[in-house]
Amino acid sequence: MSAVCERIAAAYANGPAAIHEAASGRGIEMSRLLAEANELADQLVAQKLAGERLLVAVDPGVDWVRVFLATLWAGAIAVPVPLTAPAAELAYFASDSRARGVFASEPYRDRLPRELETLPLEATEIARHVRSSQSEASPALVLYTSGTTGRPKGAVITHQNLLVQTAALREAWAISHEDVLLHALPLHHLHGVVVALLTAITAGASVRMLPRFDVDLWLRELPATSVAMTVPTMIQRILERVDALSIADRERASASARSLRLVTSGSAALPVSLAERWRRFAGAIPLERYGMTEIGIGLSNALAADRRKPGFVGAPLANVEIRIVHDDGSEGDGPGDLWVRGPGVFSGYFDKPEATAEGFRNGWFMTGDVALRDADGDVRLLGRRSADILKTGGEKVSALEIEEVLREHTAFSEVAVVGVPDATWGDRVVAAVVVRSGFLPEATTERVRAWAKARLSPYKVPREVVVLDALPKNAMGKVQKGEIVARLVARDASAADDSNATERRGGI
Repeated sequence: MSAVCERIAAAYANGPAAIHEAASGRGIEMSRLLAEANELADQLVAQKLAGERLLVAVDPGVDWVRVFLATLWAGAIAVPVPLTAPAAELAYFASDSRARGVFASEPYRDRLPRELETLPLEATEIARHVRSSQSEASPALVLYTSGTTGRPKGAVITHQNLLVQTAALREAWAISHEDVLLHALPLHHLHGVVVALLTAITAGASVRMLPRFDVDLWLRELPATSVAMTVPTMIQRILERVDALSIADRERASASARSLRLVTSGSAALPVSLAERWRRFAGAIPLERYGMTEIGIGLSNALAADRRKPGFVGAPLANVEIRIVHDDGSEGDGPGDLWVRGPGVFSGYFDKPEATAEGFRNGWFMTGDVALRDADGDVRLLGRRSADILKTGGEKVSALEIEEVLREHTAFSEVAVVGVPDATWGDRVVAAVVVRSGFLPEATTERVRAWAKARLSPYKVPREVVVLDALPKNAMGKVQKGEIVARLVARDASAADDSNATERRGGI
């Protein structure tokens, strides 16, 4: 058993901590769930699945935690997949990871490749098998992340990575067995599975899990929790819902939010204006931090609310080193490329040595983010170096991947996918297209979205399709995505001005 597995087992040796499903009301004490996970781990070993990659397509809750822990303890490798992904994407994850089997809740089985062995969600037989202790360098997770090469790549996260990352967060955020985490994040992301869930259970905390983010359910669960982890889109939707409540209900929601010990925000930059709105509602701005699948959480604002800086992601955590590299290769305070090094950094992309090599420089992982550092040592992010990486609703997506899919549409001769700044989504995914003669009726946003939903996860489907006579290009023929974004921003600003003018005239 690896050190991170031993840490979890020790955390729940005594005490009433539990996993609770907010929607169903189902709950189980962690001591019992650990025993069930051990039984299932023995069964996985008996099936000779140690060292194999196993897809996890299970609803968030008791069953998800059981199969995840069993996979770790059996020495297998968990590959959580997005539950909203269509069959084509799930087939890609299964093929690319060379998965041997899948844990699947009933609603997802029809979308999964039939050749995958379906594994039970709990032990069906009692079989004690000797498990060899995993090397700390052994893979524990493969998490798929979008990049500049098109299709998502599987980032290999080791047992050592999990141990180091969760230890740093427990220390930085004072996560303990006294906490109750409100969990509403997708479990196929590092944010949901490691930053939130695994950090909580290595501390011996209780977890109240939502099947998916639902504002009303989230607010209902708030009084029973002490820690909540969010993304900016969640904060935006919570505040919009609160604004629509009666005065009495709004005051009750505010009191519950103010009683929380900690609220974090991540996966995308938190607008300063949104942080200030949250402060008025909950008494303190969220603790903003910076991380990515490949490095875990690298930087964090201070736990003390009065030391957090709006618009900044803070300073490096324990065991994390950073460099800010200028265009001329010199190191300084930026603006420049953010590089990270430390034992929490991943081991590489599964079966993609070239992509792994491209991501590192002399032992430093090049994040692709542009940053600057102030006199206090706190870091502010200025954006992505690549225009092909978008952050929408807390999800990182590859514009190139979406373009590859949209090029299969018979109506389009050219496609460019961009992110347009948006107060709700961060980046609003927009497809700029050139349409073949006679196909204009097929190029509406509604029709393209319906077509794309069968081929892409919902968060990757463009929210708008814009038809252009031609894509702007430079002398070398490269599409100028910045020019497309500038046009769309100007269009949105003009539309807002027209709307405001109409409102002032008494129009609708």
